[in-house]
Amino acid sequence: MRPRHFGRVMSAMVTPFDGEGRLDLDAARRLARWLVDHGHDGLVVAGTTGEASTLSDAELCDLVAAVAEAVTVPVVAGTASNDTAHSIALTRKAQGLGAAGVLAVAPYYSRPPQAGIEAHFRAIAAATELPVMLYDVPMRTGRRVAQHVLLRLFREVPNIVAFKDATGDAASSAALVAQAGDHFDLYSGDDAATLPLLACGAVGVVGTTTHWTAPWFVRMLDAFEGGDIERAHRIHAQLLPSLRFVNDDDCVYAMSVKAMLDALGQPVGGCRLPLPPAPAGKREQAREVWRQLSG
Repeated sequence: MRPRHFGRVMSAMVTPFDGEGRLDLDAARRLARWLVDHGHDGLVVAGTTGEASTLSDAELCDLVAAVAEAVTVPVVAGTASNDTAHSIALTRKAQGLGAAGVLAVAPYYSRPPQAGIEAHFRAIAAATELPVMLYDVPMRTGRRVAQHVLLRLFREVPNIVAFKDATGDAASSAALVAQAGDHFDLYSGDDAATLPLLACGAVGVVGTTTHWTAPWFVRMLDAFEGGDIERAHRIHAQLLPSLRFVNDDDCVYAMSVKAMLDALGQPVGGCRLPLPPAPAGKREQAREVWRQLSG
């Protein structure tokens, strides 16, 4: 299956900062172009890996505009939080900044009931003409979006067109694809789950390791779509060191991705607190992971 609205291989792009912790728009433009040159046909900016919670509204808008201007692939802007009114305001702004769509994560921390989650998503979609990608990541939000809510949203709200799935529940993902309608696209929201979700009808991935593994994901998707399942399995096996590298108790996604980009000669600065500097040895580990992948 091919995406109807966005790309197949997309990264939740890290946000570059300079040595003083300020937003570095020149580095963001360079990184966006480099990612497109290395296998991406879409980008997500100001997502969790993009440290959106540390960006001011003005920074988020400047980032979306800069990346959208720098590339020709679809740029999806993360505009949602656990404040519906704030999410609506940012979503309205994104439409005038060159974004091709918006990413709306389920409200986190406040853990609203399903009626609140549904109303939140409907309000965001009503605030824009752009296509909307919903995002369910229960490990971070504390509340899963119920299947019946997703089905209603995909059936009843025309511009809710895609789902970034980080639920870890492939059976539910397959049922959603079967029932949600023809205008709906499923994306893996967990790099490691991409191959299983392809079997459920996923059209692509919004990833983190994809910052450096995008060409391998492209080949894996091509192999799967072409019916060469054994080759898809072999490529997935090549990705395993990268999948292990990107997240552990001492170094989480944005930190690891930035360490890898630095090792690859694409420096994007460090993270903003509460994410600390990458631990000692992470860049050396990154070089070894890259050697295993590309060797």
